[in-house]
Amino acid sequence: MKYSRSFIKTYKDDPKHAELPSHKLLLRGGFISQHAAGLFCFHPLAFVVMEKIMRIVREEMNAAGGRELLMPVLNHSDLWKETGRYDSIGGELIRFKDRKGTEFVLAMTHEEVVTDLARHFISSYKDMPFTLYQIQTKVRDELRPRGGLVRVREFLMKDAYSFHTDEEDLEAYYPRIYDRYERIFRRCGLKPISIEADSGIMGGSGSHEFMLPCAHGEDMMILCDSCDYRANLDKGTGIKPVPLEKRPEDIPPLEKVHTPAIKTIQELTEFFSVNHEQFLKSVAYLADGELVIAIIRGDFEISEAKLTNHLKCFSLELADEMTLSEKGIAAGFISPAGLESIRLVADETVLSIPSFIAGANEHDYHYRNVVPGRDFHIPPVVDIAQVRENDSCANCEKGTLRLQRGIELGHTFKLGTKYTEAMNVTYLNDKGQSKLVVMGCYGLGIERLMAGVIESNHDEAGIIWPAAIAPADIYLLGVGRNLEQARVEELYRRLQSEFTVLYDDRDETPGTKFKDADLLGLPLRLVVSEKHLASDNVELKIRKTGEIKIIPLSSLEKEIAAILHRLKEEEDYFI
Repeated sequence: MKYSRSFIKTYKDDPKHAELPSHKLLLRGGFISQHAAGLFCFHPLAFVVMEKIMRIVREEMNAAGGRELLMPVLNHSDLWKETGRYDSIGGELIRFKDRKGTEFVLAMTHEEVVTDLARHFISSYKDMPFTLYQIQTKVRDELRPRGGLVRVREFLMKDAYSFHTDEEDLEAYYPRIYDRYERIFRRCGLKPISIEADSGIMGGSGSHEFMLPCAHGEDMMILCDSCDYRANLDKGTGIKPVPLEKRPEDIPPLEKVHTPAIKTIQELTEFFSVNHEQFLKSVAYLADGELVIAIIRGDFEISEAKLTNHLKCFSLELADEMTLSEKGIAAGFISPAGLESIRLVADETVLSIPSFIAGANEHDYHYRNVVPGRDFHIPPVVDIAQVRENDSCANCEKGTLRLQRGIELGHTFKLGTKYTEAMNVTYLNDKGQSKLVVMGCYGLGIERLMAGVIESNHDEAGIIWPAAIAPADIYLLGVGRNLEQARVEELYRRLQSEFTVLYDDRDETPGTKFKDADLLGLPLRLVVSEKHLASDNVELKIRKTGEIKIIPLSSLEKEIAAILHRLKEEEDYFI
């Protein structure tokens, strides 16, 4: 392809609104353009990369026994109501009525549709196992789209769904998909970390995220420095303070203290001259409409994912001031002390010290000497705490946990019977008994994977595409006032028979062409010049290493093929 006919326009400066390197470089290189917040147009070079990624995904999913299909983005609401997700998912799910008044949603995922397909296909244990997958557009009304292609409102996803007779069959199949995911990422030049994850709105018995370590990532994962324990922030657990064996009996009675205009923890610690751990943090939520107060020691944060899982609720949101006021509670001064008819959820840390300072459910007042079990009823304690940096590892009991930012590239779920039970998908086993079908689910974002590649493969000059997914193999250009362009055109036609070539045929300075070559990031840059042609040579630069070679024209194809093969071997250890 010739540059002048390839719909490419590059820019010298970083866009002001872009923060992630991938976002900046994709815009500067003319790979994408923004249509609206969280919505992008993918220009020809980006589309070539996406097609190569999708080809790799298809090859690996087919090798795992998957069969590709295509399901509609427009979903009838009845299926989503059947599973309960029509009401449980918040504003991210786009709901609307057609001209006849029929309710529809724009699919952000396809569990309902594929489960409906399965229940019309499955009747016997002989029909399973099988795996269906698609690469399809997903839509979600993100509140705050950000990070370029990392958090968007419309995106391409490979989602796969497996169907099994029982949990044992799912457990046996799950590693096959897991391994294929690793192959997909390696073939694209990436080395993500697999971590234990929370299943979120997908549900199920367990899940794993494939996280790409990235300083600009929006997700946070927990890693142990001594063992192989890895988890996301909401799933992770660390060793917590040891509960008291016996609470002292000489703790003074509850004391109300006037704390005018003091609300923040930092201000309170200074006012009371105590550490954060001496405070009882109380947060009020509405769980499916029910008021719930979660309590935890002040030096910990509440994990809303863990709290949601414990409550088994569809919707969890912070309670508003009006709701609290109706219960006689002042927002900002919440305390379990004195509350009789409101559900409490307590983290294990509330048992670790004798007494706390807490809100008094009244504006500008706090309680001192709040004793769990004396001043409020302690419900059965559970783990609702986020893991902290430098917590001790609960897995090996000797390592220290550290936080690492990352980008989620893929997510696999053991759904179990969450959807088949809701939608009554059963089969007859070999004894003629009716059993629920067991499911697995496996997602991977195409554009996000492309962004992740750039986050891991770039320098100050631009993108460094892995050879397997680069928009072309070679960036070809000619330099020199007296250079015969016919010689460059001839080489362009010659190389096209074996490689994909982007030929910079513009009337631009060599400096401009060199900068654009580095920005666009093709694996090889081939320069034709009068100086080297005089001895029947050309100059080749390897973008990844910066290495420059002078190669005879007579062996050019052989040399290029060898270099590209070596680059792919280095990027993909599965070769």
